[in-house]
Amino acid sequence: MKLVLASNNAKKLKELDAILAPLGWELIPQGQLGVPECDEPHCTFVENALEKARHAARLTGLPALADDSGLCVDAFGGAPGVQSARYAQETPDDPKSDARNNAKLLAELGERCDRQAHFVSVIVFVRHAADPQPIIAEGEWHGEILAAERGSAGFGYDPLFYIRELDQTSAELSAAEKNRRSHRGQALARLLERLQAAR
Repeated sequence: MKLVLASNNAKKLKELDAILAPLGWELIPQGQLGVPECDEPHCTFVENALEKARHAARLTGLPALADDSGLCVDAFGGAPGVQSARYAQETPDDPKSDARNNAKLLAELGERCDRQAHFVSVIVFVRHAADPQPIIAEGEWHGEILAAERGSAGFGYDPLFYIRELDQTSAELSAAEKNRRSHRGQALARLLERLQAAR
């Protein structure tokens, strides 16, 4: 089955594709089909994921998969949350930057003792743009924020996200291990269960 992925993030595509490929699903990034990025005006992950999935399905006529995810830091009341990818942007025209986002997070956390945080992923599947029963799945991955980056794999906040029971950051895990444990991996596993139940 061909699905349009409501994202142009190459690293996110790689993660999702690795999990979905064994099912014989072909993920096509929306940019390859001429779909522009969708506005994400909402304050919740689920509303933004729905917005993106319906937008991609509407413009392509294909079933669509959208992920809205981010980092929620306890000391910040859940921020940066849905603004995670744009955390360090000063204007809407500023390019997104993992390095600037990480630097801002470390600067704002400073010497705080409470460094607990969790990643959230909400994945939405729509059969068509007007699908009245989108399939929605959520995953959370709990850890804490280090004072300095470790590891070179992954993307985003991965080099700062420390999993104490593994004594590793997300950026130090193999791709397979990260996909098995991560918020996105959990959400996809739940999505697949619900898709199979809906058949």
